[in-house]
Amino acid sequence: MAEQLFPEPTVGILIFNPRGELFLMKTHKWHGKYGVPGGHIELGESAAESARRETREETNLEIRDLEFLCWQECVYDEQFWKPRHFIFLDFTAKVDEGEVALNDEAEEFIWIDPKKALQELDVDTYTAVSIRNYLSRVEIS
Repeated sequence: MAEQLFPEPTVGILIFNPRGELFLMKTHKWHGKYGVPGGHIELGESAAESARRETREETNLEIRDLEFLCWQECVYDEQFWKPRHFIFLDFTAKVDEGEVALNDEAEEFIWIDPKKALQELDVDTYTAVSIRNYLSRVEIS
Protein backbone atom coordinates (compact mmCIF):
# COMPACT_ATOMS: atom_id res chain seq x y z
CA MET A 1 0.00 0.00 0.00
CA ALA A 2 1.28 3.47 -0.87
CA GLU A 3 2.39 5.81 1.87
CA GLN A 4 -0.36 8.15 2.97
CA LEU A 5 0.43 11.70 1.80
CA PHE A 6 -2.64 13.55 3.10
CA PRO A 7 -5.37 13.00 5.70
CA GLU A 8 -8.14 10.81 4.30
CA PRO A 9 -11.74 12.05 4.45
CA THR A 10 -14.06 9.30 5.61
CA VAL A 11 -17.68 8.89 6.67
CA GLY A 12 -19.20 7.07 9.62
CA ILE A 13 -22.91 6.40 9.91
CA LEU A 14 -24.95 5.96 13.09
CA ILE A 15 -27.89 3.94 11.76
CA PHE A 16 -31.14 3.70 13.72
CA ASN A 17 -33.95 1.19 13.15
CA PRO A 18 -37.66 1.99 13.66
CA ARG A 19 -37.33 1.05 17.38
CA GLY A 20 -34.59 3.66 17.88
CA GLU A 21 -31.85 1.04 18.26
CA LEU A 22 -28.36 1.79 16.97
CA PHE A 23 -26.51 -0.55 14.61
CA LEU A 24 -22.98 -1.37 15.75
CA MET A 25 -20.54 -3.87 14.33
CA LYS A 26 -17.46 -5.46 15.81
CA THR A 27 -14.44 -5.17 13.55
CA HIS A 28 -10.85 -6.38 13.48
CA LYS A 29 -9.81 -3.00 12.01
CA TRP A 30 -10.49 -1.48 15.45
CA HIS A 31 -9.01 -4.42 17.40
CA GLY A 32 -12.35 -6.09 18.08
CA LYS A 33 -14.16 -2.99 19.31
CA TYR A 34 -17.64 -1.99 18.19
CA GLY A 35 -18.04 0.82 15.71
CA VAL A 36 -20.26 2.07 12.92
CA PRO A 37 -20.20 1.39 9.19
CA GLY A 38 -18.14 3.80 7.18
CA GLY A 39 -15.15 4.33 4.99
CA HIS A 40 -13.34 6.49 2.47
CA ILE A 41 -15.00 9.13 0.36
CA GLU A 42 -14.04 8.29 -3.20
CA LEU A 43 -12.87 10.92 -5.66
CA GLY A 44 -15.90 12.61 -7.25
CA GLU A 45 -18.28 11.24 -4.60
CA SER A 46 -20.11 13.42 -2.10
CA ALA A 47 -20.00 12.55 1.60
CA ALA A 48 -23.70 11.65 1.45
CA GLU A 49 -23.16 9.35 -1.53
CA SER A 50 -20.25 7.75 0.28
CA ALA A 51 -22.36 7.16 3.40
CA ARG A 52 -25.04 5.38 1.36
CA ARG A 53 -22.49 3.30 -0.57
CA GLU A 54 -20.42 2.32 2.48
CA THR A 55 -23.56 1.33 4.39
CA ARG A 56 -24.75 -0.79 1.47
CA GLU A 57 -21.32 -2.45 1.02
CA GLU A 58 -20.74 -3.21 4.69
CA THR A 59 -24.28 -4.06 5.87
CA ASN A 60 -26.58 -4.54 2.86
CA LEU A 61 -28.89 -1.86 4.34
CA GLU A 62 -30.43 1.10 2.50
CA ILE A 63 -30.41 4.25 4.66
CA ARG A 64 -32.66 7.31 4.55
CA ASP A 65 -32.94 10.65 6.35
CA LEU A 66 -29.17 11.17 6.38
CA GLU A 67 -28.09 14.08 8.62
CA PHE A 68 -24.63 15.42 9.46
CA LEU A 69 -23.74 14.84 13.12
CA CYS A 70 -20.14 15.90 13.77
CA TRP A 71 -16.56 15.67 12.58
CA GLN A 72 -13.54 14.17 14.30
CA GLU A 73 -9.89 13.68 13.53
CA CYS A 74 -7.95 10.45 14.02
CA VAL A 75 -4.18 10.93 13.78
CA TYR A 76 -2.15 7.72 13.91
CA ASP A 77 -4.30 6.33 16.72
CA GLU A 78 -3.26 2.86 17.88
CA GLN A 79 -6.93 1.88 18.12
CA PHE A 80 -6.89 1.47 14.33
CA TRP A 81 -5.09 -1.55 12.91
CA LYS A 82 -2.56 0.48 10.90
CA PRO A 83 -1.14 4.01 11.10
CA ARG A 84 -3.53 6.36 9.32
CA HIS A 85 -4.65 9.97 9.52
CA PHE A 86 -8.41 10.28 9.00
CA ILE A 87 -10.91 13.10 9.05
CA PHE A 88 -14.21 11.53 10.09
CA LEU A 89 -17.49 13.04 8.90
CA ASP A 90 -20.15 11.35 11.02
CA PHE A 91 -23.82 11.15 10.10
CA THR A 92 -27.04 9.77 11.49
CA ALA A 93 -29.47 7.86 9.32
CA LYS A 94 -32.60 5.77 9.59
CA VAL A 95 -33.29 2.41 8.07
CA ASP A 96 -36.46 0.44 7.55
CA GLU A 97 -36.29 -3.22 8.45
CA GLY A 98 -33.84 -5.08 6.26
CA GLU A 99 -31.65 -8.15 6.15
CA VAL A 100 -28.16 -7.36 7.42
CA ALA A 101 -25.35 -9.02 5.48
CA LEU A 102 -21.89 -8.08 6.74
CA ASN A 103 -18.90 -7.95 4.44
CA ASP A 104 -15.43 -9.08 5.51
CA GLU A 105 -14.77 -5.89 7.51
CA ALA A 106 -16.92 -7.01 10.44
CA GLU A 107 -17.31 -10.17 12.47
CA GLU A 108 -20.68 -9.53 14.16
CA PHE A 109 -23.30 -6.84 14.68
CA ILE A 110 -25.89 -5.76 17.21
CA TRP A 111 -28.90 -3.45 17.37
CA ILE A 112 -28.82 -1.73 20.76
CA ASP A 113 -30.10 1.29 22.65
CA PRO A 114 -27.39 3.97 22.26
CA LYS A 115 -27.12 4.58 26.03
CA LYS A 116 -26.75 0.85 26.66
CA ALA A 117 -24.08 0.66 23.97
CA LEU A 118 -21.95 3.14 25.91
CA GLN A 119 -22.50 1.27 29.17
CA GLU A 120 -22.25 -2.34 28.02
CA LEU A 121 -20.11 -2.60 24.87
CA ASP A 122 -16.44 -2.06 24.10
CA VAL A 123 -16.96 0.80 21.65
CA ASP A 124 -14.05 2.59 19.97
CA THR A 125 -13.55 6.11 21.32
CA TYR A 126 -14.59 7.86 18.10
CA THR A 127 -17.89 5.98 17.98
CA ALA A 128 -18.42 6.80 21.66
CA VAL A 129 -17.92 10.51 20.95
CA SER A 130 -20.47 10.33 18.11
CA ILE A 131 -23.01 8.48 20.25
CA ARG A 132 -22.63 11.05 23.05
CA ASN A 133 -23.00 13.85 20.53
CA TYR A 134 -26.18 12.23 19.18
CA LEU A 135 -27.60 11.70 22.67
CA SER A 136 -26.94 15.32 23.66
CA ARG A 137 -28.88 16.47 20.58
CA VAL A 138 -31.91 14.26 21.15
CA GLU A 139 -32.05 15.07 24.87
CA ILE A 140 -32.10 18.81 24.11
CA SER A 141 -34.93 18.60 21.58
